[in-house]
Amino acid sequence: MNILILGAGQVGSSLTELLAKENHSVTVVDLDSTNLQRLQDRLDIQTINGHAANPDVLLQAGLEYADMLIAATQKDDTNILACQIAHMLHKTPTKIARVRSTGFLNHPELFDKNINHEAIQIDALISPENLVKDYIMQLIEYPGSLQVVDFADSKVRIVAIKARAGSLLVGKEIAEIKHHLPEGIETRIVAIYRHREVIMPTGKTIIFEGDEVFFLAVPDAIQIIANELRRDKVRPSRNIMIAGGGNIGFSLAKDLEKQHQVKIIDRDISQARMIAESLDDAIIIHGDVSDKSLLTEENIDEIDLFIAVTNSDEANIISGMLAKKLGVNRVIALVNNQSYVDLIHLNSIDVAISAHQITTSHLLHYMREGDTVKAFSLRRGAAEVLEVIVHGSENSSSIIGKRIGEIKWPADITIGCIIRNNEVLISHRNIVIEAEDHAVIFLTDSTRSEEISDIFSPKEKKNWF
Repeated sequence: MNILILGAGQVGSSLTELLAKENHSVTVVDLDSTNLQRLQDRLDIQTINGHAANPDVLLQAGLEYADMLIAATQKDDTNILACQIAHMLHKTPTKIARVRSTGFLNHPELFDKNINHEAIQIDALISPENLVKDYIMQLIEYPGSLQVVDFADSKVRIVAIKARAGSLLVGKEIAEIKHHLPEGIETRIVAIYRHREVIMPTGKTIIFEGDEVFFLAVPDAIQIIANELRRDKVRPSRNIMIAGGGNIGFSLAKDLEKQHQVKIIDRDISQARMIAESLDDAIIIHGDVSDKSLLTEENIDEIDLFIAVTNSDEANIISGMLAKKLGVNRVIALVNNQSYVDLIHLNSIDVAISAHQITTSHLLHYMREGDTVKAFSLRRGAAEVLEVIVHGSENSSSIIGKRIGEIKWPADITIGCIIRNNEVLISHRNIVIEAEDHAVIFLTDSTRSEEISDIFSPKEKKNWF
């Protein structure tokens, strides 16, 4: 696939790295030649130094041959204009724009062809700030979770939790665990992350203390399963402190303030006043999030959850570690620099999240072959989950009409569940695959995603079945 990426910032660079490693043909456009050189030094890509919304620059970058354009510069108007130019000049098949301003996001009629046939020609809008906010809200919904990912229009979710000493998980074979769950509650453990490696589990796999366990279940069953697996009911986060009152912090507070006691700390007096005027119940504090005296004065020891989402990785890490030291039970921090994540290794911070990794995951399904409804990266790229539609018939498909247990799946994938007629069927060997099923599958090697999608598409039968 020929992909044109506009902007070599954090989001653009993260997408470039992912796509280049998957052997896509990638060209990056940016005004900053230093950023471009940094990417070109380590990746096999093409770069063009120029303005992303200049038609001549886009043509020089190969717009004519692009299958996809991702406009991810820091400026909304540049991204929107670049997509419109791509449509007008060459009808580029897929156009994606990063948009941050609520002024655009609050007017879907500008972009939705179903609402307005004269809408701006953009296939998808992405807002990293909104994606991060939604991601954190799901972590709050399931206390103690490390990652939560929706599939099949939220009919099923994959949740990661840490196996702790004394819990039902530790020292048990996976096949035993189902016998300890309440009647009618089903789950499937699809992967284990141990010592920076992903393990594809079988029924005989034993879980060790410290493992990150990824399990799949319907939403209503998740907290029940998590409580049983941990054997310690994690207290919901009633009192929440947010470090940083920018777009993410403000949006979080707005969504949380009616059901939670929320405090926001921001060092910019103008920003603090603005959000104080816009929120009804949250308490706004002007100050430094890394000031121990301020945190103590604000009763940090009574806070259940501390969320650090300032624009500085360093401030988020330091304030998060300080909050943990001062008695906060759970800390979530926005940390985009991968080297920082490796350094802290989640010893003091419970969950480190990355805006550009979340954004990249949100766009993955556009880069996948076949009818891939959704794709999401887990553990910062260590593995991937796909929701794929099964097409064809018993005559044209190698898997339709067969039981899951009799299909010779590639060794590095796990079938989590099948969604059929809005019903979630947790995977087991006797389920027969039918046409138009949605399958949620877990794989450890994203470079094989094209091969995986081929399995679910109509074709002549492969010799390896």
